[in-house]
Amino acid sequence: MSNSKVLITGGAGNVGSALAKELAKDSSNTVVIIDDLSTGNKNKIPALNNVVFIKADVNNYKDVVPVFGRYNFDYVFHYAAVVGVARTLENPMSVLEDIEGIKNILGLSKNTGVKRVFYSSSSEVYGEPFEIPQNEQTTPLNSRLPYAIVKNVGEAFFRTYYDEYGLEYTIFRFFNTYGPNQSDDFVVPRFLKAAMANENITIYGDGQQTRSFCYVDDNVDTCIKAMHSKNLVNDVINIGSDKEMTILELAQSIIKFTKSKSQIVHLPALPEGDMARRCPDTLKMMQLLDRELISLEEGLDRLIKFYIK
Repeated sequence: MSNSKVLITGGAGNVGSALAKELAKDSSNTVVIIDDLSTGNKNKIPALNNVVFIKADVNNYKDVVPVFGRYNFDYVFHYAAVVGVARTLENPMSVLEDIEGIKNILGLSKNTGVKRVFYSSSSEVYGEPFEIPQNEQTTPLNSRLPYAIVKNVGEAFFRTYYDEYGLEYTIFRFFNTYGPNQSDDFVVPRFLKAAMANENITIYGDGQQTRSFCYVDDNVDTCIKAMHSKNLVNDVINIGSDKEMTILELAQSIIKFTKSKSQIVHLPALPEGDMARRCPDTLKMMQLLDRELISLEEGLDRLIKFYIK
């Protein structure tokens, strides 16, 4: 996919910025990032000649029209969204407004000849799981939270634009992805920075809720392979790690790994939004990636080196 013009919305975030950096390694590609910097950060954007940053709000049609007019995009990755359990619970209206961004990106992509659109959906679409691992074919819509509902609505929009207009898509259901550019209000950086400073690590509830943690490079490599693959056109793929662990185990692993003196302190459980279990069926991902995933130890090691630097 050399010589491509690629748009990444939300490209100043953790995953979007890592994707931009990887795509820009091919100097014949032009990568354009749109971000309103509400949660993203300019420092995360790769300082490369073939990466262009435009501060714009995808939920505002007038803000994004000129960007599509100026560049003839081949591919669009729509990653812009309000993210994080606490943030989405505190700002439900902002979450619902992200539906406007989905409509803007799809409408403009359809009208300007974009070859394929990619959507960052979420493990949240599974709600409380009926089965583990969570498989792409069984999507119970038992989620009550605006964030999960908007991701479901987003998936429906992408499928419908293909049915109605032939605009090809791939939906990525991201499970917890951590990396150097992740904000401190997410669990891995929060725990790791506390451990490195020998400060208390706080956990909501008993810490028995499970998650699986995917290093950002595994996420990005899978997404780029999906872009090059014909097998995932108009399809959905889980992107994450299949190593399920409790939040308590994560905290204990981090303390042990960093030889920290941190204590674990339990806070009251969150009122809602903290799902009991999360673990993806990664068969499609592993076939596409065709290599082992980066282990939690290796990922933590990379993060520590990054933080120290």
